[in-house]
Amino acid sequence: MSQSASQPFKISLNTSTISGQKLSLMENIRVAAGVGYDGIEPWVRELDEHADGGRRLEDAGRAARDAGLSIENVIGFFEWAVDDDGRRAKGFEEAKRNLDQCARIGAKRLAAPPFGAHAEGTLDLHAAADRYRQLLEIAEPYGVVPMLEFWGPSKNLYRLGEALLVAAAAGRRDACLLADVYHMYKGGSPVAGLRLVRGEAIGLFHLNDYPANPPRGTIADADRVYPGDGIAPLGEIFRTLRDIGYRGHLSLELFNKSYWAEDATKVATTGLEKARAAIAKALA
Repeated sequence: MSQSASQPFKISLNTSTISGQKLSLMENIRVAAGVGYDGIEPWVRELDEHADGGRRLEDAGRAARDAGLSIENVIGFFEWAVDDDGRRAKGFEEAKRNLDQCARIGAKRLAAPPFGAHAEGTLDLHAAADRYRQLLEIAEPYGVVPMLEFWGPSKNLYRLGEALLVAAAAGRRDACLLADVYHMYKGGSPVAGLRLVRGEAIGLFHLNDYPANPPRGTIADADRVYPGDGIAPLGEIFRTLRDIGYRGHLSLELFNKSYWAEDATKVATTGLEKARAAIAKALA
């Protein structure tokens, strides 16, 4: 999809959206390309399964590029932010493994959520900034940028403001955020806060919607719905992203079990059509 004033964003498919269909990495690439997405966002487990089957990640990356897809990001889980030195050291080793996978498949970025620190204690955000800086330094030789992701249900790093502090205090020009419609809602981050962010400081934005029920206190990932089918202030979000100069990808990330029971191509097609319609409506 070419970018224009009415459609300033490209759209990627996060493979969680069709993960219940149990497709392979190559099958997910074919679905995303066939439907018309601009990019794809696979998970580390899919890369592992591909490599464990004796296949090269370089070939999967070439197949994606040949089909017109960029690999915008890879979703992985490694304990980069935890206080425990031993666990954090192991987390950095896993990060290196994931970064190597990203480099081989041609992915631009790697998600860095507060995994491990999301369910325990109180994380010192300045300590987290030092650890995020270390992660960025580790990633530099791979040519891949770890994006600081905040999780709404987490006990730590669950709001945009916290992520901004950590990213700013890391003191590196490549520091950037991975934001998400659902996580902003779940964690109580006001959309207006995005106006304090330069568009270039957002590496990727996860796109989804959510219903009025369950309420915010009990809503979960599985309750996410197609863009435009819920109550999220998508119009305000899209207009704000446009106004701050964000011109990256919106990556459709859903975990809805009812969608997982349907044909993967149908789900991917519906998601892309609804995403485009919601953007067009907001920016008309």
